[in-house]
Amino acid sequence: MTYTLSTWRLIISPPEKGAWNMALDEAILENAGNGKSLPTLRLYAWYPPCLSLGYAQPFNEIDFDRLHQLNWDWVRRPTGGRAILHTDELTYSVAGPLDEPRLAGGVLESYRRLSQALLLALHILGVPAESHENPPQNLERKSNPAGNSQIDGNIQPICFEVPSNYEITVDGKKLIGSAQARRKDGVLQHGSFPLWGDLTRITQVLTYSEESKRQNAAKRLLHRATTLESILNKPVAWEDVAQAYCSGFEKALNLQLLLEQPTQAELMRAEALMEEKYINAGWLEKI
Repeated sequence: MTYTLSTWRLIISPPEKGAWNMALDEAILENAGNGKSLPTLRLYAWYPPCLSLGYAQPFNEIDFDRLHQLNWDWVRRPTGGRAILHTDELTYSVAGPLDEPRLAGGVLESYRRLSQALLLALHILGVPAESHENPPQNLERKSNPAGNSQIDGNIQPICFEVPSNYEITVDGKKLIGSAQARRKDGVLQHGSFPLWGDLTRITQVLTYSEESKRQNAAKRLLHRATTLESILNKPVAWEDVAQAYCSGFEKALNLQLLLEQPTQAELMRAEALMEEKYINAGWLEKI
């Protein structure tokens, strides 16, 4: 698809707590969705490490004793999907109005368009990444209608165990996990790109009825997901990955990205959202 050249805003944020990251994404969604800000590509990181749950994921899937021992944080996302441990990664978010041609249509249509930008970013980094409408599924797993990974009839809590439609894989292993929320005033899609580190750390803070199941989950995860460093056999600086993302979005989607900061209104709205929602037990423990 050929797009008319458009100008989007680029925000590069310093590492922040999970609640702030989710609140700022939602504040930007509100402003960009209703035209008060340009459609926005935001690149950011997390500190301390943070476990995020999908919108409809039960919070009792977290082993809070282990989470607190490690001094890790947790948050519930405004988007769906399963658990992700955010550490040693680059996270992207895209927010804009429903009539932005790159975001218009349904979930899969917009996923497919944005995946072209993600793919190009990875190709710039030298990663032989692919994106498929129906990614290959191992025989022992399937997806239920809600999109949750199932193994032996049990819903699995980890996002990176199974690629969804148009998500990014390398040699069948998931590399970028993305999720989307569509509202009457706009679209938010954000995703996690592990750069280095041990992907199995997430299994340390989830609940399992037996330790053997925790160990099996770790083995499955290594079989089904990977990191940038594992693919390239070398570490790549966060800033270099961010630059590849900018180039990928500009070239694949015919964009001009303007580097700016969140507006004061967005920052104030994010502060309110963090207090009202993202650190509030009513939101965190709603399921």
